[in-house]
Amino acid sequence: MLRSIAVVAPTRTFARAYATATSPHALLLIEHRNGAVESGSLSALTAAQQLGGPVTGIVVGGPDEVPGILEKAKKLKGLTSILHSASPQYAFSVPEIVSPLLEKLLGSGTPYTHVVSSHSSAAKALLPRVAAKLDVPAVSDITGLEHDASSGSTTFTRPIYAGNAIATVRAPSTVPVKFFTVRSTAFSAAPEDESASPEVKALEPVQVTDSPTEHISTELTKSDRPELGTAKRVVSGGRALKNAETFKKTLDPLADVLGAAVGASRAAVDAGYADNSLQVGQTGKVVAPELYMAIGISGAIQHLAGMKDSKMIVAINKDADAPIFQVADVGLVADLFDAVPELTEKLKN
Repeated sequence: MLRSIAVVAPTRTFARAYATATSPHALLLIEHRNGAVESGSLSALTAAQQLGGPVTGIVVGGPDEVPGILEKAKKLKGLTSILHSASPQYAFSVPEIVSPLLEKLLGSGTPYTHVVSSHSSAAKALLPRVAAKLDVPAVSDITGLEHDASSGSTTFTRPIYAGNAIATVRAPSTVPVKFFTVRSTAFSAAPEDESASPEVKALEPVQVTDSPTEHISTELTKSDRPELGTAKRVVSGGRALKNAETFKKTLDPLADVLGAAVGASRAAVDAGYADNSLQVGQTGKVVAPELYMAIGISGAIQHLAGMKDSKMIVAINKDADAPIFQVADVGLVADLFDAVPELTEKLKN
């Protein structure tokens, strides 16, 4: 595994207006959907606690959803305080509309030294925008961190080159507010604590009247299966499954008997076998389930980057030299159209 080291720092004197602090205080963006806290935010909370200081959560959303999320956030272990802001304009988390609230909160004299979130699509649009507005750098998709209280610097590790190298990035004390997003599979989810009693404070929304972006509609793919990013078992298929009908006919029965989510390689998605939301890999979702079954997947490094941290990897492929077997815990060299139906029947029995 290759390693590289880099240092990030503010680029203009504007950042010097902030008060430099060596005692960390993290601001955690608590993301939510359909009345529940996103699992990635729970992993981000665990990462924030490793800084060694207090952690303040912030909940932003529509008036109908914030109260319920706030009650759930109060029970999270590790939060010392919670900020919340509710407005109809925050209902869809449009970055150009939400960012002014964070910019105001993180302005000169802010007590927060770190801003953390999961490495989600929403956070990847919001946090770098706010960091750029404040003229400070952002570190994305971290898998480890260490804060030096004596110097005020924070060192992060993050995968690069599809996970084939690990970059070590240090943000020195001259970076007054350090932004970073967390790879959820690298940190355990923070548990609930019924005895938790964080301080709660409301924030006045910052009204935005000239946003260049507006929310038009939301289209969601509904499924009775577990959500791919958080499922404990995943059954993924590749290009060898021939077409969309065969993909579904072959994998769905196996996924049903295992109670698993269905995933796909990029080749399968590009060929139209599966929806883009099911793609696992460097340009798709990163998963780390207890069981990952790679069926008809050759094992390109881009795909391995999205699933190599799985606890148990099972590969079925008729090519004995397929790269997937190099990372598999259990490998079966066989025709998937014979092996998968037989496996499904044996599991049913």
